[in-house]
Amino acid sequence: MNTKLYVALAAAVLALSACTKHDNAQGEAAEAAAAANQAADATATAAKETAEAAAAATDTAAEKTGAAVANAADATAAAAQDAAAGAAAATADAAQATADAASKVAEKADAAAEKAEQEAAERK
Repeated sequence: MNTKLYVALAAAVLALSACTKHDNAQGEAAEAAAAANQAADATATAAKETAEAAAAATDTAAEKTGAAVANAADATAAAAQDAAAGAAAATADAAQATADAASKVAEKADAAAEKAEQEAAERK
């Protein structure tokens, strides 16, 4: 009977030892699962931050492109205004030159008319 008692005691010790190892394994499995969850969370966070950084870079590029387009439009408008002002000045200069030439022709016509009147008066 003592032998049976020792065998039963040894079996109980072994069973307790196995339970302890099983508990340790469960704890380690839980820790591994928690670590895997943390890694998944970190991966999701990194993916989100990467997407946000890409969106920010895209927004910045779009803003810079928009600013460049606006600057180009402003420069084009300024050049068009300068060209229009230059054309208006050239037109005004041409009109003045035409008016001056017409005035000279009118003066010559007046002078020729006076000369013709004088010659007509001398013939009388």
